[in-house]
Amino acid sequence: MAKKTNIILILADDMGFADLGCTGSEIRTPNIDALAREGALLSAMYNCARCCPTRASLLTGLYPHNAGIGHMGTNLGTPAYQGFLRNDSATIAEHLRAAGYRTLMSGKWHVAGDFEARNYDNWRPGEVEHPTPRQRGFDRFFGIVDGAASFFSPHYVMADDARVETLPDDFCFTDAITDKAIGMIEEAATDDQPFFLYLAHTAPHWPLHAHAEDIARYDGVYDKGWDAIRTARHETMNGSGIFQTNWDISPRDEGVHHWSQETYKDWEASKMATYAAMVDRMDQSIGTLVSALRRLEQLDDTLILFLSDNGGCAEFMAEDGWAQFYPDTTQDGRKITLGNIPNLRPGDAQTFQSYDKPWANVSNAPFRLFKHYVHEGGISTPLVAHWPNGFKPRTTAHAPCHVVDILPTVLAAAGAPYLKELDGHDIQPCQGENLLDLMQGKGWKREQPIFFEHEGNAAIRMGQFKLVRLHGCDWELYDMEADRTELNNIVHGNTGRARALTSQYHDWADKAGVMDWEAALPKLLAEWNLSSTDG
Repeated sequence: MAKKTNIILILADDMGFADLGCTGSEIRTPNIDALAREGALLSAMYNCARCCPTRASLLTGLYPHNAGIGHMGTNLGTPAYQGFLRNDSATIAEHLRAAGYRTLMSGKWHVAGDFEARNYDNWRPGEVEHPTPRQRGFDRFFGIVDGAASFFSPHYVMADDARVETLPDDFCFTDAITDKAIGMIEEAATDDQPFFLYLAHTAPHWPLHAHAEDIARYDGVYDKGWDAIRTARHETMNGSGIFQTNWDISPRDEGVHHWSQETYKDWEASKMATYAAMVDRMDQSIGTLVSALRRLEQLDDTLILFLSDNGGCAEFMAEDGWAQFYPDTTQDGRKITLGNIPNLRPGDAQTFQSYDKPWANVSNAPFRLFKHYVHEGGISTPLVAHWPNGFKPRTTAHAPCHVVDILPTVLAAAGAPYLKELDGHDIQPCQGENLLDLMQGKGWKREQPIFFEHEGNAAIRMGQFKLVRLHGCDWELYDMEADRTELNNIVHGNTGRARALTSQYHDWADKAGVMDWEAALPKLLAEWNLSSTDG
């Protein structure tokens, strides 16, 4: 019997399209770049604009509302917004375990309801609204179940079904989840059972934490500022042919001032240097994983997929904003200074900062907007695919794809059927499309539109056209082949097309259970104790 294909799905957290070497960045990512060079790079892969929805869609092959996570973890009282995976969905792990796979997860779960980080001693993972990976098809799990944590002193780490009570002094989450993943693979390599590994990084999501030696590699790199770095990345993209045409870069975001006007240049440069170090360390860990696969003689038989869950994150870390939800001391009792405090250099365990809108605008070059939004800056991710026994190295592919396509692609590579029933529940039909032909360089064309909705921001992409709107604003229409940076709104000259796309969007939204954001927002803000300006 022929050996079945192993599958590794690697997800970065809050990494923008332009943050890899292979997509124009000055950040060192030689290992991911090598996977792209020796495999395939899909330049028009889309995510769902935010952590939870993307992970839900990625894991189930359904749009996030159909998977139960139309927004984030708060239960808003409808099946589309219950905040955790629905029972009429099945994860990749559940499908593959039924097909004889060993199923492994290391990293960030974040599809299991809300957890208050400062009240972690009261957590009860495993309850109905807080299902763990082991309850959704994974044989092994190491990582966190909520959305973010200190990289050096995380508040709640689990190993399989139990909390890890003590962590080593030199703990770093990026390193640890890779080490644990390699150990799981080594166990799997002792028999003929194929494995599926979901390696879900928290890098480079805030807080800005990195090894000092990694940060040092970027000393001085960002002293020239965000305007110069953004322009340089765009020029590199154009020179390398990463896109199907050399689109104009979108203007600097209107919420970002010119670098020459910045008061705290050294501090701002240090934030981006720390962010770059986080991406660098993630790439190093992926190199360690690939070396382990090669040592175990598993690399050629393994399909590796790498992508990001949303665009770069413009969230400002105010101490009375997102930071209020996280512990203000490390596990060994040291005080953490929460928030973006000017001239306090980020990087170590006693800081808790974000890199903020100006650098997120760099990460998302050449596109507009950020995480939360469904303009290209919020939803665009490169997809790197590598499978020596499955396809030869090929040039970049530009057909539009979506994270909803990952599950059917994985099942096709594994030769596994899509479950129609699980644990007495009928499973919704898969909503994604198999991308293997696209990766293999065969003729492939998307059959269905791609839909987006997050916090009232909405879009539909059909072929070369994309209809998109900001929450509370009018619809815009763009020709993605001529203008993927969304600079030339052609809606007024194409009213018939816009009307047809609008109708398709509303039909999908009604069937998916999309909620009026104006109705949802007050409840969310009340439960989170945030104002509408906190992000």
